[in-house]
Amino acid sequence: MYSLAVRDHVMIAHSFVGEVFGPAQQLHGATYAVEIELRRAQLDGNGLVCDVGLALAALKSVLGELNYQNLDELAEFRGRNTTTEFLAGEIFRRLKSCIAAGALGPGTAGALSAMRVTLRESPVAWAAFDGALV
Repeated sequence: MYSLAVRDHVMIAHSFVGEVFGPAQQLHGATYAVEIELRRAQLDGNGLVCDVGLALAALKSVLGELNYQNLDELAEFRGRNTTTEFLAGEIFRRLKSCIAAGALGPGTAGALSAMRVTLRESPVAWAAFDGALV
């Protein structure tokens, strides 16, 4: 399996509900390094998994919807704990939709088999979501 990865970052604010979160129950900020890894079984005719520029542009576009937002105030997240794990899955879903709509170029969406989205919240803690793209 071949893979290509790109990385960007996103800055958000949020709070959590539940004793397990301790002081993070209060509004706080987070900056996540966000990596996506796209996978496919065979390289395309140019020897690529996909165009790295288009992959980075798609990631930037999805993260732009969340960047500098207080996630507690966004209707789509109301009543949810926007944990690192949850956000990895949400970013995956949004990127999958962009890829299916052709954001990575013609014919690429059908050739990609899987994607992994990793959010690194610190040098010692991160979460990821893996899933199929077909």
